[in-house]
Amino acid sequence: MPVEVANNIYNVGVIDWNIRDFHGYSTDLGSTYNAFLIMDEKITLVDTVKHGFEDQLLRNISAIVDPKKIDRVISNHTEMDHSGGLPRIMHYIGETKPVYCSKMGFKNLSLHYAGKLNLQAVENGQEMSLGSRTLSFLETRMLHWPDSMFTYCKEDELLFSSDAFGQHYAGYEMFDDVVGDAIMPYAKKYFANILLLYAPLILKLVEQVTQMGLKIKTICPDHGIIWRKDPSKIIRAYVDWSNQIPLNKALVIYDTMWHSTEHMAETISDAIAAKGVDVKPIHIRSTHRSDIMTQVLDAKAIVIGSPTLNNGLYPTVSDLLTYMKGLKPKNKIGAAFGSYGWSGEAVKLIQQELAAMNFSLIEPGLRIQYVPDKTGMAACVEFAEKIAAAIQGK
Repeated sequence: MPVEVANNIYNVGVIDWNIRDFHGYSTDLGSTYNAFLIMDEKITLVDTVKHGFEDQLLRNISAIVDPKKIDRVISNHTEMDHSGGLPRIMHYIGETKPVYCSKMGFKNLSLHYAGKLNLQAVENGQEMSLGSRTLSFLETRMLHWPDSMFTYCKEDELLFSSDAFGQHYAGYEMFDDVVGDAIMPYAKKYFANILLLYAPLILKLVEQVTQMGLKIKTICPDHGIIWRKDPSKIIRAYVDWSNQIPLNKALVIYDTMWHSTEHMAETISDAIAAKGVDVKPIHIRSTHRSDIMTQVLDAKAIVIGSPTLNNGLYPTVSDLLTYMKGLKPKNKIGAAFGSYGWSGEAVKLIQQELAAMNFSLIEPGLRIQYVPDKTGMAACVEFAEKIAAAIQGK
């Protein structure tokens, strides 16, 4: 069902109620693939949808205008959840009609679709008249792909922001003033798992937009709700998250084989809490990596526990560390612990991974052979007190 987001500008995208995994990111409530129809002298479609949802997109467009009357399409981003429907949509509305994209978008779409589209590369800052409206294009390379760009509608002060400022959230509540603050955890999760790696570029982009004096009344991302009441709210949140100033919070993240590492994790968590520090124990197999990463975003201490398996890390711990390292969180204290049987390499391997992320390490890590006894539990408390003191700057 199309929804008008500004005068003669409609969200004609679709809701994917059933998707539960988005390249390793859990989407418990599904997602949306937003696409926007601008009705003007030159009817323009901004972005399309994932392959398999083209019929729904065409039905939504048809509720407003015959899709064959669309004059041009703008592709802000090559990723398949936005461009997967392009070939079929262009076949339906007219394959000779232009698809405008960034220079890198031209390269990427050419590789994806091998001459099936009439691609037209636009310059950074280029303007395009639709009749009563003027669009301009702003390259946003590596936010979060090399081809990414924003499209800005000057007269409506409306920003089509592609993958920035979005959320994986499926619902009939399509605006910030309808859903309220309940949307912010989804926006935070989206940032932590997709855009955290590019935090320095986000800060530069916000500064650039501020210097340009770009007025933004509405933000239309390609996933989730549209920001029309207070778009500055999500912009401020992005600045805060990009600065990565941590809270006095510790995460004790672990997996366990025969519960010994689990007992250590619980004792460490209890002892950190006893020092007045907010702490959350997280069992990896009970929590999706993307939800763990959302917690990591604003935590000050990341404490990782693993048993040793085959002279190495427990597989789930290795998976999480690989995922976390790719997102490059900053300004963290790191610590490692674990139970082992006869070799005990896991703690050292965790410390190496945390050091590679430039975490400030609590050393040495804590290793306990087999089941922690009274002495081992006392060592866990002492270890936790070092972590709490580091968090509190003591």
